Amino acid sequence: MSFLSKLLGTAPDPREKVRPLWHRVIELAREPSYYSECGVDDSVDGRFDMITAVLSVVILRVEAAEMRSESALLAELFVEDMEGQLREFGVNDVVVGKRVGKLMGVLGGRLGAYRSAFGEGDSAKITDAVARNVTFLEGRDEAASAACVSGKLQELSVRLAALSDEQVIKAEGVA
Repeated sequence: MSFLSKLLGTAPDPREKVRPLWHRVIELAREPSYYSECGVDDSVDGRFDMITAVLSVVILRVEAAEMRSESALLAELFVEDMEGQLREFGVNDVVVGKRVGKLMGVLGGRLGAYRSAFGEGDSAKITDAVARNVTFLEGRDEAASAACVSGKLQELSVRLAALSDEQVIKAEGVA
């Protein structure tokens, strides 16, 4: 990329290559079964929790392939989307930066929890991580709900592992 391209902003946005994967993360996080079968609270908090959970599983797969730049680009799209959501909720410009910073911290913490649990391949630890990081409907059996979400996230991880790096980045076959 030339200096003038950078200066004038005429170079293509590098995030465009992972945008289909970001959109697929959102689609997967909105999968109705998380909310109807597993009892995830269908609220702003519950949906955010599912976005971070699914995004964490996807980032772990991307990082396993040594695609660090793609992982960072996914995080940038997360920030862009969360910033837009905050603005839609009426959060003013002065506060948006602080809130986005907090959301990034939350994503980092959850990614660390899921990285540790998935790295050990221990279903009980994955379920514990889900129980700590997902908002469930009141009155639901939280252990059963966490196990349900954990099972779906583990299935996603297995499906992602079976795909080529190119298929993952292009969100081809990411179901």
